[in-house]
Amino acid sequence: MEKGKISSLQMAIMMFPTIVATAILGVPSVTEKYAKNDLWLSPILASLIGYVTVYIAYKLHKFYPKQTVIQFSEHIMGRYAGKIISILFLFFYIQGTGLIIRQYAEFVVNSFLVTTPISVIMVSMVFLCALVVHGGLEVLGRVAQLFSPVFIVPLLLLIILAFPDFEFKNIFPILGNGMLPPIKGAIVPGGWFTEFFLITFLLPFLADQKKGMKYGMISVFAVMMLLIVVNLIVLFVLGSTTAFRAYPLFNISRYISIADFFEHLESVVMAIWVAGAFVKISVFYYAAALGTAQWLNLSDYRPIVWPLGILIVAFGFWSIPNAMGLQHFLVGSFPPYALLIQTIVPLFLLVIAVVRKRKRKRTEII
Repeated sequence: MEKGKISSLQMAIMMFPTIVATAILGVPSVTEKYAKNDLWLSPILASLIGYVTVYIAYKLHKFYPKQTVIQFSEHIMGRYAGKIISILFLFFYIQGTGLIIRQYAEFVVNSFLVTTPISVIMVSMVFLCALVVHGGLEVLGRVAQLFSPVFIVPLLLLIILAFPDFEFKNIFPILGNGMLPPIKGAIVPGGWFTEFFLITFLLPFLADQKKGMKYGMISVFAVMMLLIVVNLIVLFVLGSTTAFRAYPLFNISRYISIADFFEHLESVVMAIWVAGAFVKISVFYYAAALGTAQWLNLSDYRPIVWPLGILIVAFGFWSIPNAMGLQHFLVGSFPPYALLIQTIVPLFLLVIAVVRKRKRKRTEII
């Protein structure tokens, strides 16, 4: 079904913007509500979920090295129970892709293209992502490599230019209220770290599969470090007002003014957002297309890419009524929902796979 191959490094590069693209804009304000000035500690705690998720995904891959979660669910649970579990994963990723499209479009329309219909923004992005997904995994890997500098360099530029506005005293007192606030603040970003389970759709197609877990862990660490840096920047510039900003990083770009000439850098945030969202949507889209084709026992996933794109746009409209509803879902419902589907259910599958393997070994000995 998928003839292409990617390297473990390409997988790590793909996963980096897949996690942080949507997390760096809205998550810091949510984290600050709970963690206050200790919001920079929350990504460290949240990353533990990412490490566990990568470990679970890789261990399942070791049991079934040539299969994705859609395929090995049937081997572990049986045909019918496996189909039911697989449809949960597919629904999550199809709906998730629609929500990401909607989140992307809401930001673009509300911040930049205020007179453009949101449907135009959503459909145009889905069309571009569909072209990449239809091209296959190798195309997706190369696109992620190509767009990574477009995502990272403007972010570094923003950090450097915002330095004169830093108020380092905002970080104190550290752990003034104990560890509970950072733990509460880690709940929402923890939902984003569960998305590392997407590597289960990539591991079977690695040219160097033995390095899969290593680069998966490196990607988790890179995401954690970037979120720490972003949270510190937001804290140093905005302080306690962070919780009242929907997009703190976007607000920081408006603070930058050098010699009354180099200012109004909202376009930098826009470049970060578009490049990151493009890669993230494409990875989710690819997982949904490949998984759906495997669930239907098709020989190729490409014929369903375009019909699936229509379904994704529909989910983007139907799942959430407005921008406020989207924010409530991402903050309230998404973290436990993502943890259940992408960490707890895979852990359940791993436990059953391990038990069955041990029983098989005992039977062979007898």
